[in-house]
Amino acid sequence: MKKVVPEDRQPQRGAIEPEIPPAANGLSRGAKLLGVAAVLALLAGLGLGAWHYTARQQQVSAAAEQHQDFVPKLRVAAIKPSSEIVAVTLPATTTAFAQANIFARASGYIDKRNVDIGDQVKQGQLLAHITAPELDHQIAQAEATIAQSAAALRQAQASADLANVTWGRDKPLVDKGWLTQQQGTVDQQTVNAQAAAVSVAQSNLVAQQQQLNVLLQQKDYQSVVAPFDGVITQRNIDVGSLVQADTTTGTFMFTIMQSSVIRAQVHVPQDAAFGVEPGIAAKIRVPEIPGRDFPGKVTRIADALEPNTRTLLAEIDVSNPDGALTPGIYCAVELDIPRIVPSFNVPADAIVFNADGLRVAVLEGGTAHFREVTVTRDLGTSVEVSEGVQAGDQVILNPPVDLAEGGKVETRPELTASSN
Repeated sequence: MKKVVPEDRQPQRGAIEPEIPPAANGLSRGAKLLGVAAVLALLAGLGLGAWHYTARQQQVSAAAEQHQDFVPKLRVAAIKPSSEIVAVTLPATTTAFAQANIFARASGYIDKRNVDIGDQVKQGQLLAHITAPELDHQIAQAEATIAQSAAALRQAQASADLANVTWGRDKPLVDKGWLTQQQGTVDQQTVNAQAAAVSVAQSNLVAQQQQLNVLLQQKDYQSVVAPFDGVITQRNIDVGSLVQADTTTGTFMFTIMQSSVIRAQVHVPQDAAFGVEPGIAAKIRVPEIPGRDFPGKVTRIADALEPNTRTLLAEIDVSNPDGALTPGIYCAVELDIPRIVPSFNVPADAIVFNADGLRVAVLEGGTAHFREVTVTRDLGTSVEVSEGVQAGDQVILNPPVDLAEGGKVETRPELTASSN
């Protein structure tokens, strides 16, 4: 069938028809080949991606199956009961076993001072002497008054004897009527009056004697002596000082402390206070005296805890024959307190802390079971637990995060020192 070309598109006679260059034909073929190559590369990439996706899916499925069947090998440790003694170290302060502030009991001037700060003294040793000449005069006056009272007593006694003799002589005469009854009454009342006078004279003599005793005691107070063995830690007087004897404004002369035995006062917190009692062992350590322990025992405790601090005051007596310890220093006290509530020692690596609280994973028959525990004391590398575990339980150390309740676990032996 012959194709009809429109007239307007028919080549005119005499016109020259254009020729297609050979290069244009080659470019068209190259473009076609390039498109075919691109399509083939795209198909190859899609196939390779599908192969990789299938291979990865197979790997993920295999890993999931392997993880599902995987049994971790973990280290375990046996739970042991805690020791029966709890060693608690607490800060404390030393005090003197006995301390006395010595005040003047006699007024006067110091004429002798035999001791100074730091001197060791013995009981009864003379520390200072107070001179008071007016006191000697008062004593002499009191002695003279006593002599007068004694003479008055003798006079009253003589008058009483005379009255008794007179009544003894007149009584038979009155009875026979030779003397009047009035005379007899006078004689009787005279005897009674003289007896009363003797009693008054005796009382006066006793009062004067007691007054003399007071003055003599005041004279004894002029000699200030040490009440016990100790050391002078404070001195406030010197020779020539005026001292006053008064119950409220008496002169403060010396402070003496007994340091052969030192007391250490320690405040024990409530969690350890219930095991503290007199007789338990203690050790005193002073930072400035390294390498030396001062043994002692709890001798006194308060019967109640202080409400503000919830602590129990305890006193420890420590022998100090060489004077190494002094009152008022800071020290550390280690108390060996008997354990009241049983507890168990658990490695800190076994504790799991999360939203469920404090727990440990216990291995039972190759299966992990989580238990809640109550920690009573943190020892750093281990903790003391009062509830949740028992002696002999096998706890898992450093349990993995994905370890679930009931998961299978195998034990892994500890590495030996030679393999580390």
